[in-house]
Amino acid sequence: MRPLITSVSRKSGLVCMRVVVASALGLAMASSLYAETVTVSESSFSCITDGTKVRNTYIKHADPEKLKEAVRTFKNSVADKEYPVGTFLQLLPGEAMIKHQRQKFPETNGWEFFDLDLSAQGTKIKTRGDNVVNFQGVTCFSCHQPAVKYDFVCEKGHGCAPVPLDDAKIAELQAADPRCNKR
Repeated sequence: MRPLITSVSRKSGLVCMRVVVASALGLAMASSLYAETVTVSESSFSCITDGTKVRNTYIKHADPEKLKEAVRTFKNSVADKEYPVGTFLQLLPGEAMIKHQRQKFPETNGWEFFDLDLSAQGTKIKTRGDNVVNFQGVTCFSCHQPAVKYDFVCEKGHGCAPVPLDDAKIAELQAADPRCNKR
Protein backbone atom coordinates (compact mmCIF):
# COMPACT_ATOMS: atom_id res chain seq x y z
CA MET A 1 0.00 0.00 0.00
CA ARG A 2 2.85 2.34 0.87
CA PRO A 3 4.38 2.18 -2.68
CA LEU A 4 0.96 3.02 -4.15
CA ILE A 5 0.57 6.07 -1.89
CA THR A 6 4.13 7.22 -2.74
CA SER A 7 3.42 6.83 -6.46
CA VAL A 8 0.14 8.76 -6.24
CA SER A 9 1.82 11.42 -4.14
CA ARG A 10 4.62 11.88 -6.74
CA LYS A 11 2.12 12.08 -9.59
CA SER A 12 0.03 14.62 -7.68
CA GLY A 13 3.17 16.65 -7.06
CA LEU A 14 4.01 16.61 -10.78
CA VAL A 15 0.48 17.64 -11.70
CA CYS A 16 0.60 20.49 -9.17
CA MET A 17 3.99 21.60 -10.50
CA ARG A 18 2.65 21.60 -14.08
CA VAL A 19 -0.36 23.67 -13.00
CA VAL A 20 1.91 26.18 -11.26
CA VAL A 21 4.23 26.43 -14.31
CA ALA A 22 1.28 26.78 -16.71
CA SER A 23 -0.28 29.45 -14.50
CA ALA A 24 3.00 31.36 -14.31
CA LEU A 25 3.39 31.24 -18.09
CA GLY A 26 -0.19 32.44 -18.54
CA LEU A 27 0.39 35.33 -16.15
CA ALA A 28 3.64 36.24 -17.90
CA MET A 29 1.90 36.29 -21.27
CA ALA A 30 -0.98 38.34 -19.89
CA SER A 31 1.35 40.82 -18.24
CA SER A 32 3.27 41.27 -21.50
CA LEU A 33 -0.02 42.18 -23.17
CA TYR A 34 -0.82 44.67 -20.43
CA ALA A 35 2.70 46.08 -20.63
CA GLU A 36 1.80 47.34 -24.08
CA THR A 37 -1.46 48.93 -23.02
CA VAL A 38 -1.55 52.61 -23.89
CA THR A 39 -3.45 55.01 -21.67
CA VAL A 40 -4.33 58.22 -23.47
CA SER A 41 -5.74 61.30 -21.76
CA GLU A 42 -5.79 64.98 -22.55
CA SER A 43 -2.44 65.36 -20.78
CA SER A 44 -0.93 62.90 -23.30
CA PHE A 45 -1.01 65.67 -25.90
CA SER A 46 1.32 68.64 -26.08
CA CYS A 47 2.72 71.03 -28.67
CA ILE A 48 2.84 69.19 -31.99
CA THR A 49 6.45 70.28 -32.57
CA ASP A 50 7.59 68.38 -29.46
CA GLY A 51 7.61 65.28 -31.64
CA THR A 52 10.13 64.08 -34.18
CA LYS A 53 9.32 65.53 -37.59
CA VAL A 54 9.54 63.38 -40.71
CA ARG A 55 8.46 65.28 -43.79
CA ASN A 56 5.17 66.87 -42.62
CA THR A 57 4.31 64.43 -39.83
CA TYR A 58 5.27 64.54 -36.16
CA ILE A 59 5.93 61.24 -34.39
CA LYS A 60 6.05 60.61 -30.64
CA HIS A 61 6.63 57.56 -28.47
CA ALA A 62 7.50 57.38 -24.77
CA ASP A 63 10.10 54.66 -25.40
CA PRO A 64 13.15 56.06 -27.28
CA GLU A 65 13.85 52.73 -29.02
CA LYS A 66 10.27 52.37 -30.19
CA LEU A 67 10.34 56.00 -31.34
CA LYS A 68 13.39 55.17 -33.49
CA GLU A 69 11.52 52.17 -34.90
CA ALA A 70 8.41 54.26 -35.66
CA VAL A 71 10.49 57.03 -37.27
CA ARG A 72 12.40 54.47 -39.38
CA THR A 73 9.15 52.78 -40.46
CA PHE A 74 7.58 56.11 -41.42
CA LYS A 75 10.68 57.63 -43.01
CA ASN A 76 11.30 54.59 -45.21
CA SER A 77 7.60 53.89 -45.92
CA VAL A 78 8.11 50.29 -44.83
CA ALA A 79 5.29 48.14 -46.16
CA ASP A 80 3.79 45.23 -44.22
CA LYS A 81 5.22 46.43 -40.89
CA GLU A 82 3.17 47.49 -37.90
CA TYR A 83 4.06 50.56 -35.89
CA PRO A 84 4.97 49.99 -32.25
CA VAL A 85 2.11 50.15 -29.76
CA GLY A 86 2.21 53.62 -28.21
CA THR A 87 3.14 55.49 -31.40
CA PHE A 88 1.53 58.94 -31.77
CA LEU A 89 1.26 60.40 -35.30
CA GLN A 90 0.13 63.95 -36.08
CA LEU A 91 -0.02 65.90 -39.31
CA LEU A 92 -2.30 68.62 -38.01
CA PRO A 93 -2.38 69.88 -34.41
CA GLY A 94 -6.11 69.20 -33.99
CA GLU A 95 -5.98 65.57 -35.12
CA ALA A 96 -3.95 62.56 -34.02
CA MET A 97 -3.75 58.81 -34.33
CA ILE A 98 -2.34 56.55 -31.65
CA LYS A 99 -1.42 52.87 -31.97
CA HIS A 100 -2.91 50.44 -29.44
CA GLN A 101 -3.02 46.66 -29.33
CA ARG A 102 -4.85 45.35 -32.41
CA GLN A 103 -7.57 43.83 -30.19
CA LYS A 104 -8.63 47.24 -28.89
CA PHE A 105 -9.56 48.53 -32.36
CA PRO A 106 -9.59 45.47 -34.67
CA GLU A 107 -10.96 47.27 -37.74
CA THR A 108 -8.14 49.83 -37.71
CA ASN A 109 -5.38 47.41 -36.66
CA GLY A 110 -5.19 49.10 -33.27
CA TRP A 111 -5.22 52.74 -34.39
CA GLU A 112 -7.36 55.16 -32.41
CA PHE A 113 -8.16 58.52 -34.00
CA PHE A 114 -8.60 61.80 -32.12
CA ASP A 115 -10.30 65.10 -32.84
CA LEU A 116 -8.76 67.65 -30.49
CA ASP A 117 -9.70 71.10 -29.25
CA LEU A 118 -6.55 73.16 -28.64
CA SER A 119 -5.83 76.20 -26.54
CA ALA A 120 -2.87 77.77 -24.75
CA GLN A 121 -4.14 75.97 -21.62
CA GLY A 122 -3.79 72.55 -23.25
CA THR A 123 -5.75 69.94 -25.13
CA LYS A 124 -9.34 68.77 -24.83
CA ILE A 125 -10.37 65.56 -26.55
CA LYS A 126 -13.55 66.24 -28.53
CA THR A 127 -13.97 62.73 -29.95
CA ARG A 128 -11.89 59.59 -30.03
CA GLY A 129 -12.11 56.02 -31.28
CA ASP A 130 -12.03 54.21 -34.58
CA ASN A 131 -14.95 56.14 -36.09
CA VAL A 132 -13.86 59.79 -35.59
CA VAL A 133 -14.82 62.38 -38.22
CA ASN A 134 -11.94 64.55 -39.47
CA PHE A 135 -11.77 68.21 -40.53
CA GLN A 136 -13.01 67.24 -44.00
CA GLY A 137 -16.24 65.78 -42.58
CA VAL A 138 -15.42 62.11 -43.25
CA THR A 139 -14.21 59.39 -40.91
CA CYS A 140 -10.46 59.32 -40.43
CA PHE A 141 -10.45 55.61 -41.17
CA SER A 142 -12.18 56.04 -44.54
CA CYS A 143 -9.17 58.10 -45.62
CA HIS A 144 -6.61 55.75 -44.04
CA GLN A 145 -8.18 52.49 -45.25
CA PRO A 146 -6.36 52.44 -48.63
CA ALA A 147 -3.02 52.43 -46.76
CA VAL A 148 -3.61 48.97 -45.26
CA LYS A 149 -0.20 47.85 -46.58
CA TYR A 150 1.41 50.62 -44.49
CA ASP A 151 -0.47 49.84 -41.26
CA PHE A 152 -3.13 52.41 -42.28
CA VAL A 153 -0.64 55.30 -42.15
CA CYS A 154 -1.18 57.78 -44.98
CA GLU A 155 1.64 59.40 -46.88
CA LYS A 156 2.04 60.38 -50.49
CA GLY A 157 2.09 57.14 -52.47
CA HIS A 158 0.22 55.06 -49.89
CA GLY A 159 -3.08 55.16 -51.78
CA CYS A 160 -4.86 57.63 -49.50
CA ALA A 161 -6.78 60.58 -50.87
CA PRO A 162 -4.54 63.63 -50.59
CA VAL A 163 -5.13 66.11 -47.78
CA PRO A 164 -6.50 69.28 -49.40
CA LEU A 165 -3.67 71.38 -47.93
CA ASP A 166 -0.28 72.07 -49.44
CA ASP A 167 2.95 71.70 -47.47
CA ALA A 168 3.12 75.44 -46.71
CA LYS A 169 -0.41 75.46 -45.24
CA ILE A 170 0.33 72.36 -43.16
CA ALA A 171 3.49 74.02 -41.78
CA GLU A 172 1.49 77.19 -41.04
CA LEU A 173 -1.13 75.24 -39.09
CA GLN A 174 1.56 73.36 -37.17
CA ALA A 175 3.33 76.62 -36.28
CA ALA A 176 0.02 78.07 -35.06
CA ASP A 177 -0.50 75.31 -32.45
CA PRO A 178 -1.52 77.42 -29.41
CA ARG A 179 0.02 74.90 -26.99
CA CYS A 180 3.49 75.77 -28.33
CA ASN A 181 3.26 79.42 -27.24
CA LYS A 182 3.34 78.54 -23.53
CA ARG A 183 7.16 78.37 -23.52
